[in-house]
Amino acid sequence: MNLKKPKFWDYNKPNLFSYFLLPFSILLNFFQFIKKKTKGKNFKIQTICVGNIYVGGTGKTSLTIKINEILKKYKIKSCFVKKFYPNQKDEQKILSNKGKLFLGLNRIDAVNQAINENYEIAILDDGLQDYSINYDVKFVCFNNINWIGNGLSIPAGPLRENINNLKNYQHVFLNGNLENVKFIEKYLYSINSKINIHLGKYVPTNLKEFDNLKKYLVFSGIGNHKTFVSMIKNYGLNVVKDIEFPDHYSYTNYDIERILKQSKNMNANIITTEKDFYRLEGRFNEIQVIKSDLQILDEKKLINSILKNNENN
Repeated sequence: MNLKKPKFWDYNKPNLFSYFLLPFSILLNFFQFIKKKTKGKNFKIQTICVGNIYVGGTGKTSLTIKINEILKKYKIKSCFVKKFYPNQKDEQKILSNKGKLFLGLNRIDAVNQAINENYEIAILDDGLQDYSINYDVKFVCFNNINWIGNGLSIPAGPLRENINNLKNYQHVFLNGNLENVKFIEKYLYSINSKINIHLGKYVPTNLKEFDNLKKYLVFSGIGNHKTFVSMIKNYGLNVVKDIEFPDHYSYTNYDIERILKQSKNMNANIITTEKDFYRLEGRFNEIQVIKSDLQILDEKKLINSILKNNENN
C-alpha cells in the first residue's frame, strides 16, 4: 500500500494534531536512543552511507549514483548496497543500470557480498538509522524545499530522529535547485558549527527532446515531487498542471487513463520522472521522461572527504 505523508508534517510549525502525537514521538526517540547503544560492525571495505533524517524525497539515490560515478574516475572499485524492499524495485533497477548493486534482506549480508567480490568501497543507499554497521562516512541528505517540515519526529512530524542529532554527524548534503540555502545553512551551523555542508543541483540532461512552446502535464510518485516540478519550470518548460502521487506508487491503468484524459482535455504533453517510468514498464508511449543529473557544486571537497577516509583504512 502506498500512503501519502500527512500534510501537517510539512507545515512551517506543528499544529494541534502534531502536539497530540508528540508523546508517541518522544517514546520512539527513547527506543532509538537505546538502539544506538548497539555496537556497529566494522568492515575491511570502506562503507559510505547516504541516508536521511527527513522521511523520503531527499535525493539519496541521486547522490549515491553520483558518488559512484566520481569514484570510477579515480579508478576505485565501488558498488551499491541496498536493503531489499519489495516496493523499491524502481530504485533497484536504476542503481543496477548505473553500477553493481548488492541487495540483501539485511545490509551486513549485502556488504559481505561486496567484500567477496573484492570491491574497495560500498555506497549504501539509505540505512542511516541502521546501527548494526559502523559506517566510515555518513552523508545526511535534505531536500531544500521540504527541509525538516514541522521539525518534529515521527509520528508527530516527518523526521526519523531529532534534528539536534546533527551534532553527531560530519556531513550534510542539500539537494534541490538551491532554494532556501542560506536559511538552512544558518540553521545547521546553529546545531553543529563544524558540520560540512555540501550542495547539489538537479540538471535535466535531455531537454532537447522537449519544446518550450508546448504545454505539459507533469506527474510523479517520488518523495521530492515539488523539486522535480521546480526544476522543469526553471528550465523554461510550460507546466500547466502537476499531479503528485505517494512515493514508490504502483500505478494502475485507471490512474494513467485519467492522466491521459486530462492531458488531452488540456492539449498538453505528459512528463514524468525516470524512476516513475521504470514502474510503468514502458506501457504508455504517450508519456515522455525527463532525465536529470545531480550536479555537485563542491565535488572536490566532497570526494576528498571520502578519499581521505579511504587512505586511513
